[in-house]
Amino acid sequence: MKHPLRNPFVYLVMIIPTLILYSLFFIYPMLSSSYYAFTDWNGLDNYAFIGFDNFIKVFSDSDFIAAIKNNMYFILFSVGIQVPLIIFFALLIANVKRFQRLYKTTVFIPSILSTSVIGILWGFVLHPNIGPVNKFLELFGVESIFWLADEKWALPAILVVNAWQWVGFYIVLVLAAILALPKEMNEAAQIDGATGFQRAWYLTVPLIKPIISVVVMLSIAGAMRVVDIVLVMTNGGPVGSTEVMASYLVNEAMGVNPSYGLGTAISLIIFAFALVLTAIYQLTFGKTKE
Repeated sequence: MKHPLRNPFVYLVMIIPTLILYSLFFIYPMLSSSYYAFTDWNGLDNYAFIGFDNFIKVFSDSDFIAAIKNNMYFILFSVGIQVPLIIFFALLIANVKRFQRLYKTTVFIPSILSTSVIGILWGFVLHPNIGPVNKFLELFGVESIFWLADEKWALPAILVVNAWQWVGFYIVLVLAAILALPKEMNEAAQIDGATGFQRAWYLTVPLIKPIISVVVMLSIAGAMRVVDIVLVMTNGGPVGSTEVMASYLVNEAMGVNPSYGLGTAISLIIFAFALVLTAIYQLTFGKTKE
């Protein structure tokens, strides 16, 4: 007698309800709303079909081009600086014998805090007059820096705050993968005379490459949809120096003269960027893995 769970059609029947709900509440709204990207619509009056005018308008706006560049800075910072730090601290915590749970909880706490709370907290930390960062720099003779009001420093400040909020979440993911590795391999390498750095670089890191790949993909996706911390701390200022594509979308779609057609076009562009970047990384990582 054939076991029913070995029949692929059984699994198909089981997932049909989920597929129906997913299509009804996600696929259909996404596809149907995409039509408005080709219309001139303020969300209230009748809309008019205008073709690709919204897309042409977006790519003709220098502010949007600057927003794309800022998103690229977020990606470069996340992949080039944040991910190595995540791996380093995960390896560090994994080798701690005492208070390991305390360290895991401590690094994870920022990721469960509200972005509004984080914005207020860091607004105080980076305050030009009473903030502890400037107070510390004054000890070395450095004049007060207007971190969130200076075009040169606003974006780096946002990058650091965003990393502080999410790096702990990724550390816990990588740490879980490290702690799941068989201890016998590490002990064998130690007996063979491998140093701590050699064991980490040549043994642990290669074995956790799948979770590192996931962390990189999540970092890229997070860098493409970052918006809340920007709106809370600078609202894209000063002079658009911290504007990202998502905040540009919010300001255009819900500003003084709202244009939901333009906003939908921007959302499709963001989706396309995220899809292309993720595909490029997947292809590159796949080839490297092979």
